[in-house]
Amino acid sequence: MGNFLAGKVVAVTGAGRGIGRAVALGAAAEGARVVVNDYGVSIDGASPTSEIAEGIVKEIEAAGGEAVAVADDVSTMAGGQRVVDVALSSYGRLDGVVCVAGILRERMLFNMSEEEWDPVVATHLKGTFTVFRAASAVMRKQRAGTLIGFTSGNHQGSVSQANYSAAKGGIISLVRSAALGLHKYGVTANAVAPVARTRMSANVPMELAEIGEPEDVAALVVYLLSDRAKEQRITGQVYTVAGPKIAVWAQPRELRAAYASASGGWTPETIAEFLPGSVGVDPMPMLVRLEEMERAARDGSRPNAQ
Repeated sequence: MGNFLAGKVVAVTGAGRGIGRAVALGAAAEGARVVVNDYGVSIDGASPTSEIAEGIVKEIEAAGGEAVAVADDVSTMAGGQRVVDVALSSYGRLDGVVCVAGILRERMLFNMSEEEWDPVVATHLKGTFTVFRAASAVMRKQRAGTLIGFTSGNHQGSVSQANYSAAKGGIISLVRSAALGLHKYGVTANAVAPVARTRMSANVPMELAEIGEPEDVAALVVYLLSDRAKEQRITGQVYTVAGPKIAVWAQPRELRAAYASASGGWTPETIAEFLPGSVGVDPMPMLVRLEEMERAARDGSRPNAQ
């Protein structure tokens, strides 16, 4: 057992499998008492079971740690609140939450139904909000704490996962809002965009040149939960971890601008004249990658994801 998180209480959603499980085990191994939340559903959100969370608690206890299971659905306000309430009733405080819970329902945008959109956005985005909402109220009073949301490189866009991509982009904005709104209370917020071998990544239709294991992601999360990260003023950031690589994403900012003449505002004609040359476009990396995939498909080869 390590002591990087000694004395801390950490809640992890989606902790029954994959990255969430690795985070829960990693936090416990570094001395944290862990609230293990998992609704216990399949990859598409069906067939919930409480046995999944309870199994991780047994693993943590067998290794000498402390943990408690919560099988509630965090896409509901009551479920998110219960994760926090169990932490307080079991351990008296809450120092960090890590929102990993997520599901997939793939479909092209023009075929996507409401039943395929709503549960994905609810599990990822609302499920992060419900836990952040409940935890931030506690952390504000403590004047300390860490919120960690899980996003994806797919926040840049996705061919057949508009629901997932939209939710992951929303989580980034939620994290940045939390970082700004809670800064004066000593609470930090960050997001992680992992690339790791899990049941969700198994169906990615390309060879991933950079990919790691769930334990690689857990190491970064443990650091972000620690006092070291707070001392180093890490907040409002989005990090990718892919095996040996850790990367930070740029903050949103204007790239180029053009101004209408003082004598009048913009018209469609003047925009058509100035926008292409003066403002232009910011090339879309995912579109370039998609075109490479389409070329590879025509050639009968399998593309690499850089």
